[in-house]
Amino acid sequence: MFGFLKRKVREIKAPVDGEVIALERVDDEVFSQKLVGDGVAIKPLSNVFTAPISGKVSKIFSTNHAYSIKSDKDLEVMVHIGLDTVALNGAGFERLVKEGEQVACGDAIIKVDMEALKQAKDTITPVIISDSSDVKQIEKKFKIVKSGDVIMEVK
Repeated sequence: MFGFLKRKVREIKAPVDGEVIALERVDDEVFSQKLVGDGVAIKPLSNVFTAPISGKVSKIFSTNHAYSIKSDKDLEVMVHIGLDTVALNGAGFERLVKEGEQVACGDAIIKVDMEALKQAKDTITPVIISDSSDVKQIEKKFKIVKSGDVIMEVK
């Protein structure tokens, strides 16, 4: 009867092929202690990173190692490619879209030279739901994924 009060389930999809692991297993306190938000991490197996949701590219860091997509509603998801990759000063990262651009889930955002990425501390890629997002519950899917597979369902 009051179905309109139920929260709609929103899917967050894998931005890259790989293995989804718990964020707590990431060797970086900012991510493992969820200081920037909750989510999962992916051990990437491919070199093109895509939009995990449809929306506007709200931020691409100048070194192209991380980006955020904000939905037209109340969800913002950040993809941080590797750990300590800011130290690479953009080497090995190719930006494929502009900040402020509208993208569909699955659109390519960053292309990476995986050999260059291996120069960083770790290639593990946190996928974070920002603290400012209106999320009450997150169901995480820990498995091997292809880009575009569901990795989290949020309510």
